[in-house]
Amino acid sequence: MDTLTIVIVAVIILLGLIIGGAVAFSRSKAKSVPTLKAQSGNDDPPMAGNDGPALGEPEQHTDQTIGVPKTHADPLTSIEETAPALWEVEVPEPAAGRLGRLRSRLARSNNVFGNSLLGLLTSGSLDQQTWDDIEATLLGADLGVAASAELIAGLKVRLAQANDLSEDFIRLALREELVTLLNPNFDRSVHTDHGDRPAVVLVVGVNGTGKTTTVGKLARVLISQGQTVLMGAADTFRAAAADQLQTWGDRVGAAVVRGPEGGDPASVAFEACSVATQAQLDVVVIDTAGRLHTKTGLMDELGKVKRVIEKQSPVDEVLLVLDATTGQNGLVQAKVFSEVVNVTGIVLTKLDGTAKGGIVVGVQRELGVPVKLVGLGEGPDDLAPFDVNEFVTALLS
Repeated sequence: MDTLTIVIVAVIILLGLIIGGAVAFSRSKAKSVPTLKAQSGNDDPPMAGNDGPALGEPEQHTDQTIGVPKTHADPLTSIEETAPALWEVEVPEPAAGRLGRLRSRLARSNNVFGNSLLGLLTSGSLDQQTWDDIEATLLGADLGVAASAELIAGLKVRLAQANDLSEDFIRLALREELVTLLNPNFDRSVHTDHGDRPAVVLVVGVNGTGKTTTVGKLARVLISQGQTVLMGAADTFRAAAADQLQTWGDRVGAAVVRGPEGGDPASVAFEACSVATQAQLDVVVIDTAGRLHTKTGLMDELGKVKRVIEKQSPVDEVLLVLDATTGQNGLVQAKVFSEVVNVTGIVLTKLDGTAKGGIVVGVQRELGVPVKLVGLGEGPDDLAPFDVNEFVTALLS
């Protein structure tokens, strides 16, 4: 055997050893991925109802796997297919400062204040007809009757006292009055830091507001802050809701607890809280069905979900998701939901798609609770913590 043949054989043997070692290492990593199953115990969750069997029974095809996507329950099936889903999750950008970075998008859409209102105030003639036009503009921006009257009264006092109708002063006066209307003293933080137990966030809202998407985006926000998150797919009436949450979970490394389609949503919510406690996670975010505020039975079901959760853990936040483009109808929804589940904060979605920024003021005054988060686009990181000063700056840009 000549020297060249010996070299070729040696190279082939060496390559075989390298490939074999790599496969063995991959299988070893796959086996180390934690798979924590929910332990339902011997008793069903309280008030689980008869809409579906209790979670945790394999024959019902429930999926309570923690940290592993439901389609990849066995990591050894295919290393090439499962590795990206198991280990390559996205790292969300920090949530702080998002509203400022998205200011241009907000300013383009909310031109009622930035263009129409400032145009009237700086027209050079603030007679009664102009003030009537200003009032009509504010009402058209969904500011509401009481808030519009309050803003106009405040502006009249400021302008009369200063005797200054320059554009710079009018802009400053309008800014300060809007900041006051938005109540900068509201606590707008989402309370998710307990340490001794998982914080529970219940997310409610009607169909079409972007509620399930908001749950996924909120999970990204919390993960960007270093928290571990579990999402509960308690919207069991919409077939795509659980799959939608699973996709969000796979992308950012958030666990998902889901039950059978059409099953009891209260049971899913209870199980999610139980699993989060067992796994010692930081936050559990519960998605609920798109309750129609005109259907009393569905609202009663939502109240039941909250009561069942509270049998094992307090609900720290009830976030109501509203579509900013719905205007006054959104205020009607807000009032009904608040009566059922004691809303603690508002999430306004599609704020980039409306020229009516006054809805922020209107909904806060209607419920007496703050807007805590706003959706400013379709991107995964377009959910921003609400900041009064940034918002008003964007309105008047």
